[in-house]
Amino acid sequence: METVIRGLVLYVLLMLIFRVSGKRTLYDATVFDFVLLLIIAETAEQALVGEDQSMTNSFVLIITLLLADITLSLLKQKFNYFGKVLDGVPIILLDDGKVLHDRLKKVRVDEADILESARDPQGLQRLDQIKYAILEKDGKITIIPKEK
Repeated sequence: METVIRGLVLYVLLMLIFRVSGKRTLYDATVFDFVLLLIIAETAEQALVGEDQSMTNSFVLIITLLLADITLSLLKQKFNYFGKVLDGVPIILLDDGKVLHDRLKKVRVDEADILESARDPQGLQRLDQIKYAILEKDGKITIIPKEK
C-alpha cells in the first residue's frame, strides 16, 4: 500500500510542478531542460521504489501511475473546469497588433518568442503584421497574420 501512496503523491506533486513551471517550458525544451528532466526522473524513481526493488513493487507502481493518469483524463472529460485547471487554456498574447505585456510576463514569454513563431511558418518579420498571437495549451504560439 505504501507504494501506491508514494506513486500517487509523487504523480500529483510532479504534475503541479510542471503546471506551475509554465507551458513554454515543455514546448521549448533546451538541452539543459532535458538534463533536468532526466535528473528529476532519477530522483522520482528513488522516491517511488525506496528500498523495494522487486518486480512486484514495480508492477504495482506502474499500474498505480497508469490508473491515476486514466482517472485524470476521465475527470477532464466529465468536468470541463477540471481540464482547464489541469491543462490550462489558450492565452491571447497579442491582440490586433497590440502586445499584452501583463500576459507575456505572466506566462514568461517575450516578444522575441512571438516573432520567432511568426517567422517560422508565415515569414512575418514585425509585430504590427500580426493580428493575434495565441499561446496554446501545449506551449506552442499560434500566429494569425493581419489581412493584407
